[in-house]
Amino acid sequence: MKTQFYILLSLKTPQGFTDYGQYFLGNHREAAYGLFGQLKGSIEIKDNCLLHIDLMETVNELPVRIKTICCTLEELATNGKLIAREIFRLKNMEELL
Repeated sequence: MKTQFYILLSLKTPQGFTDYGQYFLGNHREAAYGLFGQLKGSIEIKDNCLLHIDLMETVNELPVRIKTICCTLEELATNGKLIAREIFRLKNMEELL
């Protein structure tokens, strides 16, 4: 089975964190780690952190959280643009190969 990577978006609610979106990155470990390393945010998770971005990997079809960053709404907007651009680039490169 192939390992797959995705970015999971979640926000804090009174009941805890709720997932609200994800970006599928494919099965290229280097590309997934490289993209996540470019995202804006803090690796220090604090109590007042309302927005999380997680790098996830499926292992034996089970989700495993690899890394998490905390970000502001402005950083989330910047990250969304970066993620979309990078996925577009990766998918178009696959088409060329």
